[in-house]
Amino acid sequence: MRSTAFIYTDRYVGFDYGAAHPMKTVRLKLTHELLGAYGLLELPGARLLETEAAPESDVLAVHDQEYVKVLQAVNNGQMTREAPLYGLGPGDNPVFPGVWDWSLLSVGGSLMGARLLYEGEADIAFSISGGLHHAMRERASGFCYLNDAAVAIRWLTERGQRVAYIDIDAHHGDGVQFIFYNSNEVFTASIHQSGRYFFPQTGFEDEIGEGPGLGHSVNIPCLPHTTDAVFVGAFEALILPLVRAFGPDVVVAQLGVDTFHTDPLSQLDCTTNGFCQMVREIMGLAPKLLALGGGGYDVVNVARAWTLAWAMFNDVEPPDALPEPFVALLRRLGLEGSPLRDAPFDGRPDMVAQAQAEVDRIFTFHKRKLFPFWRT
Repeated sequence: MRSTAFIYTDRYVGFDYGAAHPMKTVRLKLTHELLGAYGLLELPGARLLETEAAPESDVLAVHDQEYVKVLQAVNNGQMTREAPLYGLGPGDNPVFPGVWDWSLLSVGGSLMGARLLYEGEADIAFSISGGLHHAMRERASGFCYLNDAAVAIRWLTERGQRVAYIDIDAHHGDGVQFIFYNSNEVFTASIHQSGRYFFPQTGFEDEIGEGPGLGHSVNIPCLPHTTDAVFVGAFEALILPLVRAFGPDVVVAQLGVDTFHTDPLSQLDCTTNGFCQMVREIMGLAPKLLALGGGGYDVVNVARAWTLAWAMFNDVEPPDALPEPFVALLRRLGLEGSPLRDAPFDGRPDMVAQAQAEVDRIFTFHKRKLFPFWRT
C-alpha cells in the first residue's frame, strides 16, 4: 500500500495579505475542511501532520542573507526603507504582520515533505501551503516571499537525489527555474499561460538552461483560452518524455489551479478533468512525489482540485456531490458550492485552433532543441 502524508496547520489562516489581495489563505482551510468532510484524512496508509516552521539555515541555502534580514525586519507588519529594494511593499507582495512567520511555515511544510520522502516515511507528501514558485534568491515576487519548492529541492539534491520539478500553474515557475538554471541535478518543466502579456513575462520555449544546466529546462507557454485537450496534450507530448529521460528519484510537482476557466486572474480554459489527468501521469514518473500547492484564486476551485489530487494519491474516488457540512460552511462564508468535478469545457473552436497551432510550433522547437539532447 502506498503511504501518504498531508501536511497542514490551522495557523495558516492567521496570516492575511489584505482584504483586496487575491491570495487568500482561507483556501488552505477550505481544502482541509473538504478533505475532512469526505473522510479523506483518515484513510489507511495516510497521515495528517502538523506543519513545522523551516530552520533559517535551510532558507539560507537558497536565499541571500541580506534579503532574509529585510524580510525578518518587516515581520511586524511595518515597512522599512530597504523593503522596496527587495520587492516588498504595496501591490503583489505586501508587508503584513507575520510575513516572515508565514513564509517559514510554507517552506517548512515543503521541507517536511522532502524529509519524509527521503527517509522512507512516505511515498507521496502533499504540502498545500507550498508551491510559492516566484520568489527569487534576493527578492519577493508574485505573492511569494520564500521559494519553498527550491528549498526542498536543494535539500534533496544535497543528499544525492535527482529531482524533476513539474509546474502546471497558470504562471511560469520562474523562481524555481532560475535558481537551478545552471544545474544538471534538477530538471525543471513548466506549462503555463504565455508570458508575452502575462506575469511574470518569462517561460518562453528558448529558456532551456545554461552551462551544466543546458537542456535541463523545458517550457510550454500556452495562448489564452487553451483548453484541457490542448494543455494536457502538450504536457503529454513534451514534459512526460523529457522527465522520463532525465530519470528522477523524486518529482516535486507544483499543482496550481489558476489554469481553470473560472479563475479570476488567468485566461486559460482548463478544468478539473485535465488537472486530474496530469496529476495521475505525474504520479507515475518517479518512486517519490512531493506535491505542492500553488496558484488558485477561486478558493472553492482550490479546495475541489486539491481534494481530488489527495484522493488520487490514496486511490479513492469520492462522490461528486459536496458533503452537506462543507456546503453549509460555504454558505456561511458567502460562497457557492459546485460538484467536486467540473463538466467538460470545450471552449471556442477558433481559439482552440489557435492554441493548438501555438503548441504545435513549440513542439517543433523542442523536437529540434531538447529531444536530441535527451535522445528521446
